[in-house]
Amino acid sequence: MPRRWVAALACLAALVAIACDGADASPRPSGSARPGAPAVMSALGDSITSGFASCLVLVSCERNSWSTGDGLRVESHYRRLRERNPALRAYDRASPGARATALAGQAGAAVRDQADYVTVLIGANDACHGGIDAMTPVATFRDQLDRGMRVLRNGRPKARVLVVSIPDLYRLWEVGHTEPRTVRAWGYGICPALLADPTSMAPAAVARRTRFRQRIDDYNAQLRAACRAYGSRCRWDGGAAHRLRFGLDLVNSLDWFHPNASGQDRLAEVSWPAAGWSD
Repeated sequence: MPRRWVAALACLAALVAIACDGADASPRPSGSARPGAPAVMSALGDSITSGFASCLVLVSCERNSWSTGDGLRVESHYRRLRERNPALRAYDRASPGARATALAGQAGAAVRDQADYVTVLIGANDACHGGIDAMTPVATFRDQLDRGMRVLRNGRPKARVLVVSIPDLYRLWEVGHTEPRTVRAWGYGICPALLADPTSMAPAAVARRTRFRQRIDDYNAQLRAACRAYGSRCRWDGGAAHRLRFGLDLVNSLDWFHPNASGQDRLAEVSWPAAGWSD
């Protein structure tokens, strides 16, 4: 192939890559920051906050994160806050599979980010990472949660913190356990404490799912209490994310578990008022 053709194709590929990379990114507003607007935000948590599986593949897709996403399909907290500060920087420190024990390390990263606003959504994996007996004990969950919150309070005492409730995973079982496509996907080991044998109505299976549901409620109670103990700089979402009625239209069509872009957008919408930036 002639050298000039190679150069032309290389230029074309570069232009396509640039266009595709920016196709889902929202334009940056111009102007100066409003008084009190954050300069840096950080998101802590698990696969939900990392946008896992929201881009049609089973990997993190941070541009669709309800918290720090910059894609056009999700009106994230970051995009909303950028109207107040066009220079806002955001860091997604969430990690798929993370449990409460990882929160202190993530909080340390937020301190290094010099975050002025931090979102916390953690706990689903503490219930989901194994069988029902492998769920993190409630007291242990609270200890690990408090440890992470202390890192934030000591390192960034003036930062605003939003603690978001764990979504109602039990409802996902309710709406999905009669759908063959979801049952097949869940059979690969997704959240076995809840979703193992999803069609079974045997007493043991019903009792297991009831125990799982209660554990999520217990974790949410500890999240609320930990935020209250943190002090006036922490805000609790009031259970808004947990009350969000997830249907199959709000989860991805690969694992039928993690929120798709629409689900991420709804999480952003219901959790945003509690953040208090519109006060």
